[in-house]
Amino acid sequence: MNEKPFDKSLLVLGGARSGKSRFAQAQAESRSGNLVYIATAQALDDEMTQRIARHQDDRGARWRTVDAPLDLAAAIAAESRADRVLLIDCLTLWASNLLFAERDLAPAIETVTNAITLAAGPLIFVSNEVGLGIVPDNAMARRFRDMAGEINQAVAAAVDQAVFIAAGLPLRLK
Repeated sequence: MNEKPFDKSLLVLGGARSGKSRFAQAQAESRSGNLVYIATAQALDDEMTQRIARHQDDRGARWRTVDAPLDLAAAIAAESRADRVLLIDCLTLWASNLLFAERDLAPAIETVTNAITLAAGPLIFVSNEVGLGIVPDNAMARRFRDMAGEINQAVAAAVDQAVFIAAGLPLRLK
C-alpha cells in the first residue's frame, strides 16, 4: 500500500472488506498532525457496537473520534484545521442515516461538498461502491444504492484525489 501521499482531499472507494478503511487510515497516519476520525456509524445493535469498538482499538491513542451520523458538513467545518487530518468513515453509512431520517439528499450533498472546498486541512473520505452488484430487489434498497452513488459522484468531483481499493490494492481514479 505504498501510495503517493494525497494532497488536500482524498476519496477511498471499494467494496465491503476490500481494505479501504485500512488504506485510508494508513494515509492519515502517514501525515504529521492531529488525527480526527469522524464516524457516521451508529451502534444500533450488539454486532455494530462490537465492530465500532474493534475499529477504535485498531486506530489507537493518536486518534480522537467525533460522531456525526447526520450533520457531516458541520462536523467537518468544526474540526477542520491546517494541523489536523480528518478521516470520514463512511459515506455509505451516512447515506443510510439520511435515508432512515428521511432527509433530503441534495442539500446534504451540497453542504458536504461545500465543506470540502472550505476545509482548512486534509480530508479523507471512505465509501463503499455499491453499484457494481445486482440490481436490488426492493424499492428501499434501490433508493439506498442510488443515494450512495449520487454521494460518491459528488464527493469524487469535489476532492483532489480518488482511489478504488480491490483486494487491498489501490487503483488511482483521479
